[in-house]
Amino acid sequence: MALNATKTIVEREGAAALSTRKIANEIGYTVGSLYLVFANLDDLIFQVNARTLSELAAELDRAAARSNTPKAALVELGLAYFRFATSNLGRWELIFGRGSPAANASPEWYRNRIPVLFDRVERLLVQLAPSRKPGEVALAARALWGGVHGICTLALTDKLGIAGLSDAEPLLTTLIETFLSGWMQRS
Repeated sequence: MALNATKTIVEREGAAALSTRKIANEIGYTVGSLYLVFANLDDLIFQVNARTLSELAAELDRAAARSNTPKAALVELGLAYFRFATSNLGRWELIFGRGSPAANASPEWYRNRIPVLFDRVERLLVQLAPSRKPGEVALAARALWGGVHGICTLALTDKLGIAGLSDAEPLLTTLIETFLSGWMQRS
């Protein structure tokens, strides 16, 4: 119940509005009762974020399945990431925004979920450039994600217009296709 209440509050009011008091009020419990189940608010947030990451992973898998080439699949992954963030802005902010728990404070079980998301990108990159070393593939996956994430952040914070742009999707497609062309050329 607390996890669902957290999701509801974040979707309704944004990540910055989250507090244990609001969560407890949402489910009709006391704040103290939350601490019988969760160590603290960060623990609860990590649990919600883990659910969100699982939903994102499923959405990414559906997007990649719609493509018939690795390059097209990578473009679809980037677009799916943006669309997921747009549709789930509050929960996306809970993972990446101000007020989210510090990454270095995250429990090991949570940290282990992150590489699984990059695995999708790495497998596709290997298909495009099978001679690349695993370290190069891992670095490329993270560099590409950094660019996609940056565009998403600009778009979702209404700062994309600073660059004279209004639509993130063509920008994402250009970034991914250009990155892949250059990366494959260096293989």
